[in-house]
Parts: sequence; structure tokens; C-alpha cells
Amino acid sequence: MNIPFLDNWLGRHGDERGKREPATAVDTDPERAEAVAELLSECELLRVRAGQAGLELDDSPGSLSALDQLPPRWRDDPEELPWLGNDAGLYLGTVIVRTVPGAHWHVWPGGHPVVRLASGREISVVEAGLEWAVNGAPELSQVYAEAAEA
Repeated sequence: MNIPFLDNWLGRHGDERGKREPATAVDTDPERAEAVAELLSECELLRVRAGQAGLELDDSPGSLSALDQLPPRWRDDPEELPWLGNDAGLYLGTVIVRTVPGAHWHVWPGGHPVVRLASGREISVVEAGLEWAVNGAPELSQVYAEAAEA
């Protein structure tokens, strides 16, 4: 998913627009990485919907399993579905970044966030979240388990 405001924000905070990967500084600047991680962890719509179902999202792997068990009522609203899927992917990424050693956010040009593992493997968490929201698979906890094993 393209997040243009994030790319614009990164550009205003020291990136040279001519670089091949203008957002790479997120990987090397701890202060900037923390700011991006905080921004991506908001997932407001998902947190509200989970709260309405009695689930508090605490950024733990267990909360991903709990999300997998929720009845997919969001599928009844085609306008909300992609937004909730986007939030689910960002939440998945947040849990991975906070709990898997060496995992961090990487934002590609154009604002596409991925989680980069210590091995160098990248996980397109937003796509995984959208697939989960639309189809129920792969389960968020399954994607997390694969990331934790890598």
C-alpha cells in the first residue's frame, strides 16, 4: 500500500530526493526509525474495532492470535474493509518490529512500508493484512510465526 504522506514526511526530514531509496535513512537513524514506528503503530481503526469486540491490542504476538479469532464482521462494509486490512498489516508489522530481534521498518520510495528482518528478508505486512481482512488467510499469527523463525 502506498502511503504518500509518509514519503513526503521523510523527504522533509533530511532525505535527498535524488537517492535511489529516499527513505533508507529510516534504517540507520534511530530517532527517525522510532518516529516512523510510532506513526505506523497507530492503527486506529483496527484498535477501535477490536475494542468494540472486547479485545485490547497490546502489541503482543498473543493479540495477533486473538485477532485471528474475531468474527470478520468488517467484511460487511466494503468501504471499511481495505482500511481495516491496512491497519491489520501495520499492526502485524508493529508486533514483529517490537518483538522479533533485528526486525525494523523499511519504507520504500513512494511510502510503501515493509518489515525487514535481521536476515534481510522483507515482509509486505500491509499486503498480508489486506489478505487477512478479505480472505481470513494467511492468519496474522501465522505470518508472525514465520517472521519469528526467520
